[in-house]
Amino acid sequence: MKVPYKAEEITIPADVTPERVPTHIVDYSEAEQTDEQLYQEISKANVICIVYSVNNKKSIEKCSAKNLKNISELFYYAQKAVLHPTGPLYCPEGKEVLTVRSTEHRADTALSEMKAACVRALTRIFKVSDLDNDGILNDNELNFFQRTCFNTPLPPQALEDVKNVVRKNSTDGVCEDGLTLKGFLFLHTLFIQRGRHETTWAVLRRFGYDDDLELHQDYLFPPLKIPPDCSTELNHNASLFLQGVFDKHDKDRDCALSPEELKDLFDVFPYMPWGPDVNNTVCTNEHGWITYQGFLSQWTLTTCLDVQRCLEYLGYLGYSIIAEQESQASAITVTRDKNLDLQKKQTQRSVFLCKVFGGPGSGKSGFLQAFLGRNLMHQKTIKEEHRSYYSISTAHVYGQEKYLLLHEVFPDFDFLSESDLSCDVACLIYDVSNPCSFEYCAQIFKEYLVDSRVPCMLVAAKADLPEVRQQFSPSPLEFCRLYRLPPPQSFTCNTAGNPSKDIFIKLATVATYPHARLRCMCTCNRCTFCLCQNFLNSELLHTVKAKLYTAISSRFLLYLPEFHRFDTHPYIRLSVPHPSMALIFLLLL
Repeated sequence: MKVPYKAEEITIPADVTPERVPTHIVDYSEAEQTDEQLYQEISKANVICIVYSVNNKKSIEKCSAKNLKNISELFYYAQKAVLHPTGPLYCPEGKEVLTVRSTEHRADTALSEMKAACVRALTRIFKVSDLDNDGILNDNELNFFQRTCFNTPLPPQALEDVKNVVRKNSTDGVCEDGLTLKGFLFLHTLFIQRGRHETTWAVLRRFGYDDDLELHQDYLFPPLKIPPDCSTELNHNASLFLQGVFDKHDKDRDCALSPEELKDLFDVFPYMPWGPDVNNTVCTNEHGWITYQGFLSQWTLTTCLDVQRCLEYLGYLGYSIIAEQESQASAITVTRDKNLDLQKKQTQRSVFLCKVFGGPGSGKSGFLQAFLGRNLMHQKTIKEEHRSYYSISTAHVYGQEKYLLLHEVFPDFDFLSESDLSCDVACLIYDVSNPCSFEYCAQIFKEYLVDSRVPCMLVAAKADLPEVRQQFSPSPLEFCRLYRLPPPQSFTCNTAGNPSKDIFIKLATVATYPHARLRCMCTCNRCTFCLCQNFLNSELLHTVKAKLYTAISSRFLLYLPEFHRFDTHPYIRLSVPHPSMALIFLLLL
């Protein structure tokens, strides 16, 4: 039988291969093809099978197409070399030395042969899977890891057998009946040495790694559609996950993360994501350590301003693994269109952005730090290189907790971009002791904000200093009356204790209810009097009242038989179906 020099391309279907992957076999013949064609085929191939003649002394492995000897094995290992390559994981040099070395050094030698990128990846996986951060994978954590990667738990005896193998070959591989990082790495080295590297690859890919042992872009940045005029917030599931992350690393249980604890938390990141400015962006304790509220606030800020960065960070922490979600996108809530909120006159949002405008020296930076509870004395200790142009904390609006994010806008009147003006409320700050300070606020408002739908509030900063007359005309109070703004709000951070938060509550209230034009009758905005006045003056109540008046009065017209006038006192003789309707009618009058 004459065998052709070159066989036609053959496709092995996925359903007949162990890995469920289709395989295309392309033949090459030196008799019929050129070297250039060979190079082209090699460049397109995932794996190359080099075949030797059986009567050639250089033959590596005997294989016969006629007798079907090792044919299936050939293509099985070819697939395996592509799907589960050994190269990125392990350096086989010195493999024979392991058989003659003592048990004590065997594991250490094996680990030294695992490539650094593989060690880094498996170390991150171990830390993510160590749910209580005690440096040991206990039985519950090992079973969770097993279910996550292989969709099945390990039977108790199998789990004990695994630990016995590690105990036998790795010093300190098992501690307190749990698997240490050293034992975890040794176990994967053993898988690779025994030709079971597909097990290690299954783990790596489940935790988001690609063939180069880098976290895959699709894993870090899952698709998330954000329509125009919508914002992004962390949902309840994300908050619970982050609470678990915080508790996991707050080893001394002081509700704050020390620099060492914060470094340990970010050890699963390829870089340190937070700089020293974060400590001046969120609330900290007396040591300057980020508190639990500050921790969630910083995550809220990142989600609001750069949601892709938030997805990336959650990916490093293993959100989809630990929370058992499809991706980090399930941690994000995309809010309703802001224009629809204005139309409906209600919102479900919990995060609001306030842009802070003011000329140089007006007190913007002090205003931001005061929101974090820091008076002027505390602010003087902040280094210039650690300064932040953001601050975020919570404020209660009619009993509901909202996040208010303040952003100090650089005072450049001629170059304010659309993003500089995009916010939920604008805060215009001027220095009462500087006669030229108010002019900048007035010009910003008239040039950029007067025709916008963004609510504005004027803040008279440094109120502890003697107030001087502003050179700009009209005066701040007259300016507010002219443009129907709330009167200027006095503020100072030069206090003995923490600065007052009343102004921040007002800003959060105006941002939450931009349509209501609320007016606070005192300075607290929380007492019963203020709440009642705000409600009675709200547009919502006036709208409801008008509709009720129209509906009830039109119904009463059906019962007006006649109208009599005696002297100058009119009265109406009515036939009313129910006394309560008469009372409602009189109240509406």
